[in-house]
Amino acid sequence: MKLRRLTAALGTAALLCVAGCSADGVKDAITGEEKDTPPVPVTLTPNVEQKASDVKVSTRVKVRADNGEVSSVRLRSADGKTEIKGRTGSNGWTAAERLEPGTTYQLKATGVGEDGTYKTVRRTFTTQQLTLAQQTYPSVAPLQGETVGVGMPVIVTFDVPVKNRALFEKHMSVTTNKDVEGSWNWMSDREAHFRPEKFWPAHTKVKVDLSLNSLPAGNGVYGQQDQKVEFAVGKKAVSIVNVARHRLTYTVDGKAIRKIPVTTGDDGHRTREGIKVVMEKFDSVDMDAATTGVDSEDPGYYNISDVRWAMRVTNSGEFLHAAPWSVGAQGNANVSHGCTGMSTANAKWLYDRSRRGDVIKYVNSPRGLEDQNGWTDWNVPWDKWKQGSALQADGTGA
Repeated sequence: MKLRRLTAALGTAALLCVAGCSADGVKDAITGEEKDTPPVPVTLTPNVEQKASDVKVSTRVKVRADNGEVSSVRLRSADGKTEIKGRTGSNGWTAAERLEPGTTYQLKATGVGEDGTYKTVRRTFTTQQLTLAQQTYPSVAPLQGETVGVGMPVIVTFDVPVKNRALFEKHMSVTTNKDVEGSWNWMSDREAHFRPEKFWPAHTKVKVDLSLNSLPAGNGVYGQQDQKVEFAVGKKAVSIVNVARHRLTYTVDGKAIRKIPVTTGDDGHRTREGIKVVMEKFDSVDMDAATTGVDSEDPGYYNISDVRWAMRVTNSGEFLHAAPWSVGAQGNANVSHGCTGMSTANAKWLYDRSRRGDVIKYVNSPRGLEDQNGWTDWNVPWDKWKQGSALQADGTGA
């Protein structure tokens, strides 16, 4: 019975407390006096100081809230032309982009405290100035919307050297609509290529996303611009040029479509063996041997204008093209200075069906293809290719 009375008494006391609590305070359980509940103000902590100058362009602006939450943030250039969006999460607000050089920004951030009160902070700051020599701009091949052959690598070229290759590579992504394993390979501080283990599957859709703007490239250099490029891979077209038999076989999806008699390089100018890729196409081009280092006084010098239906496959000047002057040798002998010549009709037929990135495989030649004499990526074994990744080199993995 005593236990029941005590329970009832405690229940009554609890009800009284609930009834006696006010919005402004709580009564002391012993004295009955009302005590104030102190407000919990919000404190906003931007990571940039007011009127700061020379703020690094690699900065991602952040806003944090103590004793509350970040409710809204606006970050934009003082002229109002550029606004940087951001993401709000459990740790506050973080800008989605880095900053532009030589720009004054205005930041306005508002937070709400645990007591429901709001506080706003404002910052005006200016980023560091950069010369053109301190900015590196990436250009991308293929081009936006281009359809290419199955041998086309993704090529990113920088106009100023990149020393922080691993950091840049972490921000260079390639995604596809088909299951493809691929890897970057740095040819130099200025050029990186991406290719799959095998040729691209026909009709693949590819997206290249370079998030490099204001990313530190090393030696005081920063990335200049993000790039987003989408391209498509067309049919699997592979031409096989048998140098010894003077024949080109054009195949689609492994099926021979047409065999074309050709002539390739003579004994003094052997056409190189290996997997080459169509780099450029010209319906007409002037061919001057001086561009390949041959002096005009050399017996092997030539200068031919209006060469039709030409497709470049090496940096050193090998083309497939119309060669009406050597039709008698085509299919019988190799008489060119290294190019693959064919009749005008056959050259146009092949030209009309070819894209940048189509594969031209040369076999049965005594002369090998030098590394990087054109887009020679497919001549590198896959395991060795992956070693060219900066992420593999620094041990972080691709």
